[in-house]
This record gives sequence, structure tokens and C-alpha cells, in this order.
Amino acid sequence: MSHFTTLTTEITDREALCAALADVGYEHVEVHDTSQPLYGYRGDLRSDRAHVIVRRAHIGRASNDLGFLHQEDGRYLAVISEYDRRKHDGAWLGRVTARHAYHLTASTLASQGFDLTEETTERDGTVRMVLRRFR
Repeated sequence: MSHFTTLTTEITDREALCAALADVGYEHVEVHDTSQPLYGYRGDLRSDRAHVIVRRAHIGRASNDLGFLHQEDGRYLAVISEYDRRKHDGAWLGRVTARHAYHLTASTLASQGFDLTEETTERDGTVRMVLRRFR
């Protein structure tokens, strides 16, 4: 039985986090106002909790739940089992964080009246956005 570990992230926005998880292949995401327990690969209830959860059924047959716990400072902790760290490693979390930043930026700019007119992704993964603002 593997245990869950927590990783500090710079993720702060729940909606952008859910969109980022969808971008990396997890479209079935639970969102809770109060933290909920996570389950191990056998369906066993664990003491670890999270507010944003991808249940093991959507990850893989031998996987545990994957969660993000909202902290008082506004950031989320990634709660990942030791077993699943092979798949959900630092590079994976980096992709989630980058997609979170993309969605948060796009949402913020849209709320300020900007329209995205063009978007390109560079070889290094940098996303270039061309915006237009009508007054």
C-alpha cells in the first residue's frame, strides 16, 4: 500500500486547475467546497483529503485517487500517491501548472475586455497569445 505525498504548487485558481487537468487528459474532476477523503487503489478510504479530485477510476486500474488540497495561502497542494508518482511526476505537474497559468491568464484578460485573436505554441512550449481590445 503506497502512501500519499504532498507537493507545493503555484496553482491558485480552481476553475483554471480543472481546465488544466482536462488539458492533460482528466476531464472527470470532482470539485468540493470542503475537502473530501481520497481512496487507495483497492477502494480503501485514506486519511488524505482534497478539494479537487480525480478519482482512481479515471486514472488507471491500479491507481489511487489524485487530489489538490486548497491551502489558507490560496495555493493548492498536489496530493499524489507514491505509486502514481511514476506517472504524475514533476514534469507532469509542470504541465498542469503551465496549463493553469494559461487558463488563468486567458480568463483574466477576457474579464478586462481582451479577445484572443491568435495563439501559437513555440517548440519550447511557450504559448504566444495575440490579443485585441475593442473600446
